[in-house]
Amino acid sequence: MAVDDEFYDPPDIQTSADALGHDHADVAEYRALAADLREQIRGEVRFDEYSQILYATDGSIYQARPAGVVCPRDTEDVRAAIRVAADHDTPVLPRGTGSSLAGQAVGPGCVVLDTTRHMDSILDVDPDGKTATVQPGVVQDHLDDHLDQWDLKFAPDPASSNRATIGGGIGNNSTGAHSVRYGITDAYTAELRVVLADGSLIHTRPVVLDSPEWDGLVDKDDREAALYRTVRELVEENEAEIDERYPTLKRSVSGYNLHKAIYENEAGEEVINLTKLFVGAEGTLGTIVEATLDLVSKPDETALALYCFESLGDAMEAVPEALDFDVSAVELMDDEVFRLASESTEFAQYAEPIPEGTAAALMLEYDSELRDDFEDAIGATNNHFVDEGSAFEVLEAYSEEDQLKLWKLRKAAIPLLMSLEGDPKPYPFIEDATVPPEELAEYVGEFEEVLKDHDTSAAYFAHAGSGTLHIRPILSLKENEGVETMHSISEDVTTLVLEHNGSFSGEHGDGLARTEFNPKMYGEVLWSAFQELKLAADPDRRMNPGKVVYWADDPADMRENLRYGAEYSSLEPQTEMDFEGEGGFSHAIELCNGCGTCRQTDSNTMCPTYRASKEEIQTTRGRANMLRAGISGEISEEEMFSERFQEEVLDLCVGCKGCKSDCPTGVDMAKIKTEVKHEYHEREGAGLRERLFANIDSLAALGSRFAPLSNWGPKLPGARTAMERVAGIAAERELPHFERESLEEWFAARGGSKISVADANEKALLFPDTYTNYSNTTPGKAAILTLEAAGVHVEIPDDVVSSGRPAYSKGFLDEARGRAATNVAALDPYVRDGWSVVFTEPSDAVMFQDEYLDLLPDDDPTRRVSGDAYGVLEYIDVLRLDEEIDFTDREESLTYHGHCNQKALNKDHHAVGVLRRAGYAVDPLDSGCCGMAGSFGYEEEHYDLSQAIGNILFEQVDESGGEEVVAPGTSCRTQLGDRPDETAPRHPIERVALAIAR
Repeated sequence: MAVDDEFYDPPDIQTSADALGHDHADVAEYRALAADLREQIRGEVRFDEYSQILYATDGSIYQARPAGVVCPRDTEDVRAAIRVAADHDTPVLPRGTGSSLAGQAVGPGCVVLDTTRHMDSILDVDPDGKTATVQPGVVQDHLDDHLDQWDLKFAPDPASSNRATIGGGIGNNSTGAHSVRYGITDAYTAELRVVLADGSLIHTRPVVLDSPEWDGLVDKDDREAALYRTVRELVEENEAEIDERYPTLKRSVSGYNLHKAIYENEAGEEVINLTKLFVGAEGTLGTIVEATLDLVSKPDETALALYCFESLGDAMEAVPEALDFDVSAVELMDDEVFRLASESTEFAQYAEPIPEGTAAALMLEYDSELRDDFEDAIGATNNHFVDEGSAFEVLEAYSEEDQLKLWKLRKAAIPLLMSLEGDPKPYPFIEDATVPPEELAEYVGEFEEVLKDHDTSAAYFAHAGSGTLHIRPILSLKENEGVETMHSISEDVTTLVLEHNGSFSGEHGDGLARTEFNPKMYGEVLWSAFQELKLAADPDRRMNPGKVVYWADDPADMRENLRYGAEYSSLEPQTEMDFEGEGGFSHAIELCNGCGTCRQTDSNTMCPTYRASKEEIQTTRGRANMLRAGISGEISEEEMFSERFQEEVLDLCVGCKGCKSDCPTGVDMAKIKTEVKHEYHEREGAGLRERLFANIDSLAALGSRFAPLSNWGPKLPGARTAMERVAGIAAERELPHFERESLEEWFAARGGSKISVADANEKALLFPDTYTNYSNTTPGKAAILTLEAAGVHVEIPDDVVSSGRPAYSKGFLDEARGRAATNVAALDPYVRDGWSVVFTEPSDAVMFQDEYLDLLPDDDPTRRVSGDAYGVLEYIDVLRLDEEIDFTDREESLTYHGHCNQKALNKDHHAVGVLRRAGYAVDPLDSGCCGMAGSFGYEEEHYDLSQAIGNILFEQVDESGGEEVVAPGTSCRTQLGDRPDETAPRHPIERVALAIAR
């Protein structure tokens, strides 16, 4: 079944940072190479300094600038790029998302082939044969989503599947939590099309040895024939060594898969399949351009049981016993993970059920393909581990919601650990060593002795059922002592792993971190075989050099090319905002560990501009890499404050704050951007448009005063074209409408609140935000009517000013701070007297709740006002005020689009709860930013990108079953209302007000 490629078309070029028109001069050293590539390739060729920095890192501890980046459009582009690189004697590095943890996607001086931008099509699905053929840039979750219509999936499930590509997973031989059940990627990769180092294209598949097909392949005088002959010879000559050296584990991804290249098929024939060698080869043998995958059926249901133990040792000893049951996963968490989760705002709710005294827990999963009665299955393990074993408690989860909570706790381990304050971090370098499960308890005890010998500690979690524990020693790699300790620990642990018949890597591969130790694992004979295999495929050693194999003239050393080495240093500037919580401004940037979560596109908020452009520079990771280059001196201070840096790196961040909650380590790019923009204004000044938007409250007040005249002006012929030419405001945009009577004036005219203080249950100040006060008073009126229906005495404070959100967003921190200080001084006496501050505009609410704490001194008034600030529906939900309201029966269904800023603080769900209790059926979209983002969508150079982001939301809205859309954000309602033949949606508080019985 062929798949329509339309969905996978690349984005319009106007979403690209290139559209801003800055010069992207090639780095001089590679100018000739870049020129030759552009003559041969249809895809993008990027050899400027920014591109080098953007692709210098992955999810590992390593960093090295490549020569440049090619985004091939098809197989012929890949072949041409490899041939041109060969002509210039330049190495080649195929790359997926760059989420690898061992440095596989880092290559000094390489031509990086990024297949994620264009080569991301699902080419064919055969549901009956349970196969799919895909290009390497397809994201695994996208493939699984497509396969869901046939109840199929690709079995390996790495934690990074929401952004990791199939090509990267094949290169790494990836797996995940369910390897106990399914094994690893090589078992599900049937055929490949691969471009070798000479640019030739080969098709790897099962070939019966000594068959006519075999003879036809090896009788040729080309690279493919040489590779087939070499592999057969190496396997047959080293059969005894292969049997002895390769560990018999479900997970072993170090070295080359010589032990899987030749096997007996179901017909009893001896078969060679080079596919098995390219899986896990990390791009060192060739570049994959197409893959045919074997699929598995999806279980209908699952259930979880979490067993709590009083010691880590007891939990480890229980692992092999757990495997005697029909489990699909066996995962471990320790007390350090539970402690960090309980102290985290985001994850505390998931750690709360863990009983006190739990030193470690094993989580067992059952699925309906293995067991049809979950209660019986869990009853049996309860009897074994609790009644008769050393577990003292069990948590059972049968519903999808309860299981998701436990999985979120398990998957929280890495983000929690990486968010530790200070330079010492739990770094990945020996984190996926694997031993037989029956030896796990002894291995962990000896591992703890290694850590003790090196005066450090670690947390323990992950895939215990497969013998793979993610153990990350806590070190500072910014000091030479820490770097040497890392190497010493690696030496000791690899020795320990060999003693336990294990593998140095059971999941994350060799890369720059572990290639050094492969001779130690495989011995001299197989090491020589690896080198011979590499030379057969790549005689000039140009394909991702330094990974899997190396030579004496260019040895591998895990201490080289570190992102943070002993030579690293960074500036710590005096900042306008408080960065103490992040450990300082530099640490706020360095929180980015490169994992690439900001490249996921199917859920959450982060990162809206990447979702529209598919450009690395428009990810949180890309921006962090560029900023780190600035604070570390890798690029000059002048460059960091250049127009290009500001416009391409910072201005394309819409300030949604999604990264604050969605990034595993909590990088708050919106805050960082604002700080740097402030410094830029201090150095270079600010333009007319920026000042207009920063002071939009003053303009809106004038617009309201002179309405309706102010509404006619923009409608005059040529007016909007003139505004675009003079102020850079997109002519395509409708400008805000102004109401003659402001909300404050309406409220005064009605005589204030209809609920007296004496009769009130609560007292609330409704903050008169700019848009609600002057442009659309309806949400404000609805908020007042709803609050009064709930018995709340409402006032509109007359001594406050704009929240400062527009000024803050544009980097005018002095103005924002002044307005924040005025508002806190005005509101604190009310708050001390029992009043709450309520907002209809989410971005203003979050400004009080979050940004005020960074802008103002850490004092009681600021904390009080911030702590008593609520979005109006948050206020109603938290205090359950709607329980005081009589609602009519509603039959309407609503589609709810939440506000990014509220999502960042985990506050967007309140509206959904209130709407449902008001009688509506609500479909809350798992949507990102609308693309309007305050002034961003009005700006002429950002209009196309804003629309592209909006189109993603529009598609979700169209697919939702709701009869009407509601959205609390002014920008969101504007963007949705700008669609052809559409009107602006209502604020959800309007819908609540309509449901009140009168």
